[in-house]
Amino acid sequence: MKAKVSLKMLVLSAVLLVASLATSARSYDGQLIYNPIEENGVTVGQTVYKMDGSTLANYMKYNYKYDNKKRMIESEAMKWNSSKDEWQKDLRINYIYEGKTVTTNYYKWNAKKKAYVLVPEMTVTMDNTNM
Repeated sequence: MKAKVSLKMLVLSAVLLVASLATSARSYDGQLIYNPIEENGVTVGQTVYKMDGSTLANYMKYNYKYDNKKRMIESEAMKWNSSKDEWQKDLRINYIYEGKTVTTNYYKWNAKKKAYVLVPEMTVTMDNTNM
């Protein structure tokens, strides 16, 4: 059975996700630098750097995809692995819009499977009365 909740629930989900990511970065308060990338009036990506002495070091990278209505359909987060000197996949969120219903699916990267794996307990379906 699909859970029907308001747009407030969608906003709450997004806020909780951002809060959890921000909590992991809390030890770097005041030392994070954000570099957003915009195309056609929307943010398609963002690289976050942290201060490492007097230099900047890679920290997190986000990629966003949109549909033709400029609604976000995918958000991907990657963490910097300094020992391998590469970005590593971490989390992906997909948004599916069907009429006034929005479904948010959360996926966590599984290194052994080399694929994103759905985290079903994090999936949320809600009605957006503003659509």
